[in-house]
Amino acid sequence: MSFEQRIPREKSAALFAEAKQYFPGGVNSPVRAFKSVSGPPLFIKEGQGSHFTDEDDNTYLDFCCSWGPLIHGHNNDHIREEVYKTVAKGTSFGTPNRLGNELGQLILDNHPYLEKLRFVSSGTEAVMSALRLARGFSGKDKIIKFDGCYHGHVDSLLVQAGSGLATFGTSSSAGVPEAYARDTLVLPLNDRDLLEETLSKHAHEIAAVIVEPIPANNGLLLQDKSWLECLRTKCWKHGVLLIFDEVISGFRVGFTGAAGYYDVQPDILTFGKVIGGGFPVGAYGASAEIMSHIAPEGSVYQAGTLSANPVAMAAGKAALEQCLESGFYERLAEKTANMAAKIQSHATEKKYPLHVVNVGSIFWLAFAEERITRADQIDPASMEHFKVLHHELLQEGVYLGPSGYEVGFVSSAHTEEDLALAARKICAALDLVFG
Repeated sequence: MSFEQRIPREKSAALFAEAKQYFPGGVNSPVRAFKSVSGPPLFIKEGQGSHFTDEDDNTYLDFCCSWGPLIHGHNNDHIREEVYKTVAKGTSFGTPNRLGNELGQLILDNHPYLEKLRFVSSGTEAVMSALRLARGFSGKDKIIKFDGCYHGHVDSLLVQAGSGLATFGTSSSAGVPEAYARDTLVLPLNDRDLLEETLSKHAHEIAAVIVEPIPANNGLLLQDKSWLECLRTKCWKHGVLLIFDEVISGFRVGFTGAAGYYDVQPDILTFGKVIGGGFPVGAYGASAEIMSHIAPEGSVYQAGTLSANPVAMAAGKAALEQCLESGFYERLAEKTANMAAKIQSHATEKKYPLHVVNVGSIFWLAFAEERITRADQIDPASMEHFKVLHHELLQEGVYLGPSGYEVGFVSSAHTEEDLALAARKICAALDLVFG
């Protein structure tokens, strides 16, 4: 399939050709390579509010938001000023610092599902550390995960994962020892009988069940609250820890994330993205009892040179302070729902096979007749529709993440006018997709 490029991308193309000399595939994270869509990846040089601009001086209305962290949009004034003030005093000390205390207190004072936490530098690192904690606390080795949930590139969890792995049509990764994979049991989402059967047989060797309570790495596979309540009950029943991977949903669907949205208490939570305000920050947390097993207080070792880096702590604190403003999440969810409803109404009227799924400020365009709640319900052939949609939207100055398996994000910087314009352009692009 050939695509007409109506906007210049020569500088991005040249930079991508150069990048291939330095980096595998020319990128530092696989899905950025635009393998699933058209043309060379965009090289972005600056962003402001709801828009960013590439090296060819094309400006786009951005719904990727750096894959979720930018809940306040690009170059947010408060975050930028706090970062400037902090950088002026130094960038890293490798010691405790006041800003770490302040961000920790801000989170714990407003997140009743946590008692203590530990900062790290990425969501993947948070998950890796949470698994080690679960194993160290329980004295057991095996983990249950669910097909379609992605938890970063942790060895033992790169088994039937989603996101970029689904984009490239593979369910695992070379380089993961079989012994690691054997310690991970993969179940389909919301199969309650199989969950009970598995826990009944193997609970004596299962340390934890890990789940994205809002699965958002392989489409937006929204689950019923009763499924999460079932997980909670069965984990209690069988003496197994429950881990909520809230790297995407944490501080995104509400300050208390999916745990608060569904009012389900996990044993351990992991965070990333929004918690860092655009800087590389992750965290994991739990009850004081469970967290007391982390070194130096306990015997589960975890460390990091840049953990709780003062610049990242300043950015995260500035971001979360704004999230705590009255009505912040309600306004964001309403804007997102309104845009989604406009697109869905158009698709329904035209009888297009499209479901616009949304929760909080997250949305997903699912090319399907019925609601999708499991990864195996996604038709790989439908990604050809997304490829056309993505191309046409780029020509019209609207940027979605370069894979139909990825979700979109709305920020507080997106105005009602931005979203109305985006809805119109998405509807027009759908007419071309199905025309």
